[in-house]
Amino acid sequence: MTFTPVWPESISATAAWRQQLHDFNQWSKEQFLHADIETLVSARAQFFDQMLSALWQRCQFDPSAIALLAVGGYGRGTLHPESDIDLLFLVSADVDANDQQRISQFITLLWDLRLQVGHAVRTIDDCFEHAAQDITIATSLIEHRLLAGSEALTQSLEQRLHYHFPWSSRDFYQAKKAEQVERHKQYHGTAYNLEPNIKASPGGLRDIQTISWIAKQHFNTRNDESLVEFNFITAEEFVELKECTEFLWRVRFALHLVAGKSEDRLLFDFQPDVAQMLGYAHNQQGENYSAKHAVERMMKDFFKVVLRVGELNRMLLQFFEQAILGPMTLAQPTPLNDHFAYLPLDSNANPSSDQAVEQQNNWQIMARHDHAFSQPENILQFFLLIAEHPQITSVHSHSIRLLRNARRELEAYLVDFPACRELFIEFVRHPRSFDLAFELMHRYGIMARYLPAWDHIVGQMQFDLFHAYTVDEHTFRLVRNIYRLRHQDREEFPLASQLIDNMEHPEWLFLAGIFHDIAKGRGGDHSQLGAEDARVFAAQHQLGEHASDLIAWLVEQHLLMSVTAQKRDIYDPDVIATFAKACGSQERLDYLYCLTVADIRATNSNLWNNWKATLLEELYRATSELIQQKDKNTFDVRQRVQNNRQLAMGLLLSAGFEVTAISQLWGRFTADYFFRHTPEQIAWHSQNILDTQEHQLPLILIGDENNTGTTELFIYHHEESHLFAKVAAVLDSEQLSIHDAQILNTRDGYVMDTFIVLQRDGHPLSEPRRIEELHQHLHDVLRKRRKVPTSQRAISRRLRNFNVRTKVKFINLKNARRTTFELTALDRPGLIARIAHVFQTLDINLVAAKITTVGEQAEDLFIVASNQQQALTESEREALKKAMISALEQN
Repeated sequence: MTFTPVWPESISATAAWRQQLHDFNQWSKEQFLHADIETLVSARAQFFDQMLSALWQRCQFDPSAIALLAVGGYGRGTLHPESDIDLLFLVSADVDANDQQRISQFITLLWDLRLQVGHAVRTIDDCFEHAAQDITIATSLIEHRLLAGSEALTQSLEQRLHYHFPWSSRDFYQAKKAEQVERHKQYHGTAYNLEPNIKASPGGLRDIQTISWIAKQHFNTRNDESLVEFNFITAEEFVELKECTEFLWRVRFALHLVAGKSEDRLLFDFQPDVAQMLGYAHNQQGENYSAKHAVERMMKDFFKVVLRVGELNRMLLQFFEQAILGPMTLAQPTPLNDHFAYLPLDSNANPSSDQAVEQQNNWQIMARHDHAFSQPENILQFFLLIAEHPQITSVHSHSIRLLRNARRELEAYLVDFPACRELFIEFVRHPRSFDLAFELMHRYGIMARYLPAWDHIVGQMQFDLFHAYTVDEHTFRLVRNIYRLRHQDREEFPLASQLIDNMEHPEWLFLAGIFHDIAKGRGGDHSQLGAEDARVFAAQHQLGEHASDLIAWLVEQHLLMSVTAQKRDIYDPDVIATFAKACGSQERLDYLYCLTVADIRATNSNLWNNWKATLLEELYRATSELIQQKDKNTFDVRQRVQNNRQLAMGLLLSAGFEVTAISQLWGRFTADYFFRHTPEQIAWHSQNILDTQEHQLPLILIGDENNTGTTELFIYHHEESHLFAKVAAVLDSEQLSIHDAQILNTRDGYVMDTFIVLQRDGHPLSEPRRIEELHQHLHDVLRKRRKVPTSQRAISRRLRNFNVRTKVKFINLKNARRTTFELTALDRPGLIARIAHVFQTLDINLVAAKITTVGEQAEDLFIVASNQQQALTESEREALKKAMISALEQN
């Protein structure tokens, strides 16, 4: 497999040089389907070596005064299709004007060939001066190759680098480690990004290169194999790093071909084509997968590789730290049992003093001998010790290696060993087990070696915008959230913390969290399959029938509360009654509430807000109240209306309003209004209505009287058709999203509409200028001083990669005056305004709306009525369905 270029004789034959480059690119693309990736990236570097050498000869440089060096990635002798070509023109101090002109001509020629070139012109002294100030320049000099020109000049540079490198091993290590830490922060410390950067994300190519750079500088070598030679990595680990590198190279090579530019972000736009090019679109029998499934298969392999790289990177950097920076402590290890010990990392500690040791809060756990993990149960004992000793903050690098080896040598899953099952149950019952200990079990792949089902979800992603993490990472975050509810987030989530405190068996909640998504990726209903897995686990670990039933029910119903709170009308007594019946007991409700809070917060950092917290808590309290009233099957509407009126009356009287005026106003309101609003809202609305004259309408209130961390918009106005459509259009033009809407009428021809809105970033509207701007915009539109705005926003890049079919599903409820339906559609700009326009066109009145965005998908609930305030007929339903699909499927 070779490509033999034919170089033009003249540098002015630009078209001929471009043709050689074009032919090579075509050859390289064709070879990609079956060639070894290392050969491909090396062949590309060799092609440019030859091209640059040929150009160099034709430019007639002084061979003794200047050298052309490849540095950076090109210096390593590898290139990807769109990678930069980094060059160093190494010149002597007395380079003449002719050579300076030739360098400019050379660079211009490369630009004319449309090459991405990075270059510098420096003397040896310049190189060292810049390298001493910039770690990136110093790093690029470690990997350099002579392409053409003066060998003597190059040797002088190499000798000086060998004996006088401008960074000590200690400083170089610390600088590269700090550089990596900062880079990881940009990706929130995780490789699990929906659109990962192959090069820069944690576990990416840069993490591999960091290991190589530190090793080469410390051992003063140009050879990656020096890691093995100097016993800092085993031959097996070196092979593993090489395999991971080649996988990431292959993905990057395909990405560059698909993108047609230097792009290291595996964007949604490119993922389907990259998966196709890498062969994920069909199985070994030649059967084709959908684009979505192909992407998920590719990303699962990708995430597994970056996990391995991350693990090796952490282990090897710790080895370097101990070798380069010296011992972190002079203390001797203190035994914890026959197999493990701890090492205080504070060098000021006096190991002979029990009191001093007790005061240490920075221990490193380590194996006392190389056979510490030879028994499977010792692996579980290791993590149990971490849970038992909160002073432990890290694992010794050699112990990480022993743990990795033991994990790979296991002939069965740990759950198959009775002793391991006993220790695992002891582990989950420990109050600190789900802090650092569980994090390390997840990080080092022990959960995947304990449960076969967990092994299946490692790296399992979903090609959508809703699930920000792979299934295993999401599950880990959910379990960590439960722990934080119990220990760290008590002020933010007082109800959940109190419920967990009162649980006799909080470990059942953690186990439900572990199993809630464990069946994803298998096909079928993951909730039901996960519940079956949970029952098997409970039987294996002898948890008892009650524990088995509760954990399995939580797994099977883990979406029930979030769906009810976010996609149902929780002010409908029938909805509360149905949910209470599904829960069946206060115990199940308590566990489900805590699981739901932890689950939503672990799915996507943009999903959780105070409005969702309020919905869940309202649903919890209403359901709890109904469950406690064992002699009743429905929520007591009249009692709630009476309580709200009494409390609101007290607030208004204390504000100086008279009973007569209040009662006269409230006589115009329906009972539904008092049921659906809190006393604070009722008082806020009422006092402003009482203070507003008829000619001043519409009354527009913007605030947060419920303290829900949202923006509440209340409009009181003369009843007019399709006010919702106008309001929705204004809110969309103001970059605000509707999350809830209550459309209510008074008994005498006025509307009282309440909207819960948030900014696009999920935060409430708080800036006074923006609030006034919204108020004025709404006032002008409703007074017909200004036209109703139309959406001008284009669909986002990310959304363009998804095709969500519009679906309308009617929900059969026993209500002669209302029709309820669920709408699923692509969450495009101006969606609610489009929906409102459909209602307006068909003369349908909106009563209430629950707006839910699930990644790229809108899953909304609407309660509507005809213009006679009756439920829609069958023909009206069909007309609504057709009109909605037609309107929302348009581009």
